[in-house]
Amino acid sequence: MTDSVFPAQGLAPTSEQILKHLRRSNEVGQRAMSLGHHPFGAVLVGPDQETVLLEQCNIDTVNHAESTLARVAASNYTPEYLWSCTLYTAVEPCCMCAGTAYWANIGRVVFGMTEEQLLALTGDHHENPTMSVSSRYVFDHCQKPVQLIGPVPEIAAETVELQRGFWVGR
Repeated sequence: MTDSVFPAQGLAPTSEQILKHLRRSNEVGQRAMSLGHHPFGAVLVGPDQETVLLEQCNIDTVNHAESTLARVAASNYTPEYLWSCTLYTAVEPCCMCAGTAYWANIGRVVFGMTEEQLLALTGDHHENPTMSVSSRYVFDHCQKPVQLIGPVPEIAAETVELQRGFWVGR
């Protein structure tokens, strides 16, 4: 891909912006729980690193928050615009969601805790059969250089608590 088609991902988020938007994704995850869904949420932020463009709760095991958000974003914004946007999600995107963000042309993904940390909480829970394929592995095998930021240790405890509250004893 040429730089003229996919320029740099725009403004880099500050540490404060990263924490703010990851906390917002946890709030969206709490909303998902109140709707009877798994506690995952995704937030798409515009190139200014402030404007929230979309929020999405987890729907089910096929329509994850991140992949659903990426599909909606791709049908509402140009690829060039999305390349300068950032998808925030408190839990690392699974390989399906990472791939969908890639195909939607979202240029940056930020997550709080790893899929491996989630697996430690959920174990072999039949509602969350995680795959051992990290988003980093997915993005490392793409032709476009999606920027991946995470895990973010400052948000991990909050995210673990939300996830533990849902999965432990379920």
